[in-house]
Amino acid sequence: MAEKEINDKRKSLATRLIFLVALFVAWEFLPQWTGSEKIIPTFSMAIEAFWVNLWKGDLFKHIVYSLQLIFTGILIGMLLAFILTALCMLSKRFNDVMDVIVSIMHPLPGIALLPVVMLLVGLGAKSIIIIIVHSILWPLIVNALAGFRAIPRIQLELGRNLGMRPFRLIWSVMIPNAFPYILSGLKIAWARSWRALVSAEMVFGASGLIGGLGWYIYKTRFFMDVSGMFAGLISVIIIGMIVDELVLKTLERKTVQKWGMSL
Repeated sequence: MAEKEINDKRKSLATRLIFLVALFVAWEFLPQWTGSEKIIPTFSMAIEAFWVNLWKGDLFKHIVYSLQLIFTGILIGMLLAFILTALCMLSKRFNDVMDVIVSIMHPLPGIALLPVVMLLVGLGAKSIIIIIVHSILWPLIVNALAGFRAIPRIQLELGRNLGMRPFRLIWSVMIPNAFPYILSGLKIAWARSWRALVSAEMVFGASGLIGGLGWYIYKTRFFMDVSGMFAGLISVIIIGMIVDELVLKTLERKTVQKWGMSL
């Protein structure tokens, strides 16, 4: 069984590498063949601009600033989602009210609320963090509630019959059963946080003295630095892949897959 899993992982890794190589080769040669290098730089030009701007330019400062805003927003959003989800599980009336709030706020894009937030707190780090929290809070709540509601009643009754107290029942039965849904909500939250940050800064400008990657992408586009603009896009892609592979998928392997709750 272990050998089969190792072989499957190797095949999966090989498939991903082949796809990435094919993508990079196409990116390198298609702009040359079509003569559109000034509009879409080749892969080598984009990578060169990425390294130059990362080590000699101000790209690194924009990346650090973006990560600070995103992780602050995610931590606040996770805390609020935990509190609101717990209240929904404890109170039927609060759950009914939250259903209405979620149905109103969940489809509403964060960027649409930014003008209102700017009137309240101004354009800065606080306004971007509020938009990030808004963008991730509702999918976290929706997924967490879906996970808790999907728990078989027999498992809860079995836990109570075994003498589990409420806290232990939540920790040992409810959270493990709902964790695939919670993890799915975290993945959505991570993607939405980047969308909120980049779109807000591209539309309304820098969110501080430095600005994040959204402001960097807008700034390079404004000065027609196409290679620099793609360097900003590559930064978002690399950070997203690192967090997805090293954090989210590792968490999934240590929990959901280890518990036998997914293929």
